Parts: sequence; C-alpha cells; structure tokens
Amino acid sequence: MDIIFEILKYVMPSLVVFITAYYMLNSVLSNETKKRDQELALENRKMLTPLKLQAYERIVLFLERISPQQLLVRVQKQKLTVRELQMQLLQSIRSEFEHNMTQQLYISHTGWELVKSTKENMIRLINTASDQFAPDDNGMQLSKSLLEMFSEVDKSPIQTAIEFLKEDLNVHNLKL
Repeated sequence: MDIIFEILKYVMPSLVVFITAYYMLNSVLSNETKKRDQELALENRKMLTPLKLQAYERIVLFLERISPQQLLVRVQKQKLTVRELQMQLLQSIRSEFEHNMTQQLYISHTGWELVKSTKENMIRLINTASDQFAPDDNGMQLSKSLLEMFSEVDKSPIQTAIEFLKEDLNVHNLKL
C-alpha cells in the first residue's frame, strides 16, 4: 500500500501539471486559430471590396447605357428603318448585358434579378414601340415613340434598379 501511495505522490502533481498545460495550450491554439481566421477574413474582404464596388459601378453603367436616351444616341443613324433600328437596339442591349454577366458574382441575388428584369422591360418597351409602326417606316418615328413612352413612366425601371443597387451597397457596408 505504501508503494501505491508513493507512486500517487509523484504521479498526481504530474497529472495536474499535464492537465493544466493541456488546457492552456489548447486555449492559446484556439485563440491563435480565431485570430488567423479573422485576419484571413479581413484580407479577403480587402480584396473583394474593390471587385464588388467595380461590379456595382459596371452594372449601373450598363443600366445607364440601356436607357432609351443613351441607346438611341449610340445606335440611331439617319437611314435606318423601324425594323433595323429595333434589331440594333435589341442587339446593343443584349451585347451590353452579355459583357456584364460576370458581375452577378459580386452583387446580391436580388440586385441581379432586378437588373435582368430591367433589361427585359427595356426589350419589351422597344418591341411594343416597334409594333406601332410598319417595319419599313423611318426609324426616327420609333426613336420619338420610345422617348415618349419612356418619359410617360412615373419612375423608370432603370432608375428604380440604380436606386436599389445604391441601397444594396449601403446594406452590405460598401458605402460610396
């Protein structure tokens, strides 16, 4: 019995030191891991923030470029028929959209859905305005009709989308 008591006398303090060291080391390693994860998250955020801002900028530019005023300035030529103008306007919108499709990676899902909806609204507006004329009519008639139809809308879908994207930036703490 004396031998067991003698062994316990030496083992117990060692066991207490081992357990204390284990918990302290575990705590230090856990804190270091948390600190490293926070630093990594901060570095990722520093890298992604400019990309996100650039994506929002490009999408706002896309929306501005598909507004009838901007679109007609870029596409309208003197001798175009309604059908030719319609096709060029639609092609311009689709081309701009395809050019900016990758930006959906950096903006919110709701923001991207609104952008797609705005694009479709603009295509629908062009098609509706084009239906009022014969395909061989002068394209200037379509231009006037588009501008009139767009100006009659209380709040343009383009402006609504831009305002949403600005608010979306603020919500995601990417204040401009």
